[in-house]
Amino acid sequence: MTLIKSISGIRGTIGGKVNDNLTPIDTVKFAAAYGTFIKERSKKQHVKIIIGRDARISGKMISGLVANTLIGLGADVIDLGLSTTPTVEVAVPLEQADGGIILTASHNPKQWNALKLLNEKGEFLSAIEGKEILDLAEKDEYSFYEINDLGTYKELTDYIKKHIQEVLNLELVDVETIRKANFKVVVDGVNSTGGIAIPALLKELNVECVELYCEPNGHFPHNPEPLKEHLGDISNLIVKEKADFGIVVDPDVDRLAIVNEDGSMFGEEYTLVACADYVLGKTGKGHVVSNLSSSRALGDIAKKHGGTYSASAVGEVNVVIEMKKSDAIIGGEGNGGIIYPALHYGRDSLVGVALFLSHLAHKKVSCKALRASYPSYFMSKNKIQLTSQINVDDILDTIAKKYNSEKISTVDGVKIDFESQWVHLRKSNTEPIIRVYTESKSQKGAIDLAKRIVDDIKELIKVN
Repeated sequence: MTLIKSISGIRGTIGGKVNDNLTPIDTVKFAAAYGTFIKERSKKQHVKIIIGRDARISGKMISGLVANTLIGLGADVIDLGLSTTPTVEVAVPLEQADGGIILTASHNPKQWNALKLLNEKGEFLSAIEGKEILDLAEKDEYSFYEINDLGTYKELTDYIKKHIQEVLNLELVDVETIRKANFKVVVDGVNSTGGIAIPALLKELNVECVELYCEPNGHFPHNPEPLKEHLGDISNLIVKEKADFGIVVDPDVDRLAIVNEDGSMFGEEYTLVACADYVLGKTGKGHVVSNLSSSRALGDIAKKHGGTYSASAVGEVNVVIEMKKSDAIIGGEGNGGIIYPALHYGRDSLVGVALFLSHLAHKKVSCKALRASYPSYFMSKNKIQLTSQINVDDILDTIAKKYNSEKISTVDGVKIDFESQWVHLRKSNTEPIIRVYTESKSQKGAIDLAKRIVDDIKELIKVN
């Protein structure tokens, strides 16, 4: 079964049977449930909803189904066409819309697509709101309008340009210094909308752009998740072109990875660290946020600038909640997601690129030298497959008690902070799995800590 319904939206593989895959029927039902929710929430006769899609092969089909379903509910639809997740998020409040739907499966392979749902602020819905939509879809509780009350359809296909201008207008984006730096950058757009947005942004900043996989045709040339093992082509091209660094984004352009001038990885965890270093350096003291599975390096950088740091549960919605609560000036996730509230509360690779370029232009050092200036931490990510009969919560509670002399957080699973390393244990919401993330000052340290905790858990399983 490859249809996943969750509080953040619906995603699945194209084709197959209704309720098993993301078929046209499932797409229409879920779009209708969301449209009904927005109508009830806004108390308006006609609501306005923004839609936009990445370059997936199925995108045009899914977009047509969603748009016409919403029109049938009396909603006025503004279609941004080929877009990015952060572009849709920016467009919702600028167009004074009542909500938005992003048609993207993020870093999933090309056979996947999804509907990601936004509120009137252009932010992802809360867990409670998401559950309301799931309940509506389950009960088929929606009613379509008659002929004279149907909604309207309008295309606005220049919104990436508007998004870029919003980024350039940010106070800390030093356009002139970047333009004078004469950077040369290789961009891997994984044949999606990053291939439109990132080169267009770089052109405005007078950055020479060498394009790799920037044709938005939806045929991803490699696994679209921007991890080291998928980025051999850009690493080789950076060296060949003698570029200053490389930029890699995922298909919907909300995750940003940087590659050094010698083809080595800057590290997804350190994208946020570098951007926060720049922002804190310009603003002085401030608060920063990441999730519990992100690197300690961000907290170290905050401390260096006299700022403060806090961690949220994993998930963009949770990071945003913590950022608002603490009035953070920047935040995000260790997967390369930069959230800069001066523009909007959503992960945004365009903002990340502009802040990173500003930082590098001011520092006047190489990309690799900048990375070397930060504290070095190493991660290990593992998972333990369990049987459905095992109570995962009991196991996590027992582990927390065993290490209760250390700093323990139970905000999201169990995180144990040792003096120079940490482990974060989280249970899956959909299957009997415990995810085990560790970080230490050496790769061996991270691996050894993971093995130690995994052995602890396996011993508990034997006892039970």
